[in-house]
Amino acid sequence: MARTADPARRVELIDAIIDELARTGIASFSLRTLAAALGRSTRVLTHHFADKDALLAAVLARLDEQQHAALAATPGWSDPAVGIGAIVADAWRRHLSEAELPRTRLVQEIEGLAAAGRLTGHVPAFVSGRAEFVAHALQLRGLSPFDALAKATLLNNAYAGLQSDYLTTADTTRTEAALTHLCTLADSWTR
Repeated sequence: MARTADPARRVELIDAIIDELARTGIASFSLRTLAAALGRSTRVLTHHFADKDALLAAVLARLDEQQHAALAATPGWSDPAVGIGAIVADAWRRHLSEAELPRTRLVQEIEGLAAAGRLTGHVPAFVSGRAEFVAHALQLRGLSPFDALAKATLLNNAYAGLQSDYLTTADTTRTEAALTHLCTLADSWTR
């Protein structure tokens, strides 16, 4: 009789997988190489995930969950008196911190592969779900649902573009000046 997967162990495994993919990248991994890097057998991975696509779906869902939790924990997230620009600036510092930088690069890689058509499946939900999450914060600050979603989409994509620019060029002065303008623009939407 097959053992049922323990949900807590599955989350621990997904977190370890994310850490490994953040270290190695996602473009060319296989279940075999991933299992070896984790010091596990391929059978452990297939016990929790039917195939590579199911594993990627679980990774995306967990990354989404972690990003939403980090944003929701940002001081002022659910306080309409706090400008959205302050939250964006805080997210920038967190995403580019030494502790978070590998995961930030992983998210950028995932989105880049999806944009190039080399990673399909759950990525569109990963991106649109983030827009919906940020839209909720904008709605708390008085925007209509339609405007909040449109502006969250703009904000997320401008942010991701600046982040990609910084990760590619390491030009802190220019990208952070642009981020300041983005934060000012975002704040203007809710005044």
